[in-house]
Amino acid sequence: MSLKPLGIVTEIVESAGMGISYAYEDLVFLEHNAFLLEFTPNNKELLIHTNSEAEESGIKDSIAKLKNVAAAHGMTFTDGRLYTLTQADDENIRIEFFEPSQPGL
Repeated sequence: MSLKPLGIVTEIVESAGMGISYAYEDLVFLEHNAFLLEFTPNNKELLIHTNSEAEESGIKDSIAKLKNVAAAHGMTFTDGRLYTLTQADDENIRIEFFEPSQPGL
């Protein structure tokens, strides 16, 4: 497994006026909970997953800015899937990813 360019991603996120709260394996959690980033096998591309509870209109500009800053750094941030976060126990959270068109969600 290759090392992920977390330093470059941190620079991109901070240049877009945001911050990283936590990185775990291939996921990067931002200070807010509206979306998170996921590394792909291509270290120049990350997915932007959107929290299903986030107001799309409220984060649209933030995601666009993040994509523009990433492009200036030679990286691509691509739209990913929707996700939900729930508390699994005192120390863990559960993340569930799903497609936007999935019935009943």
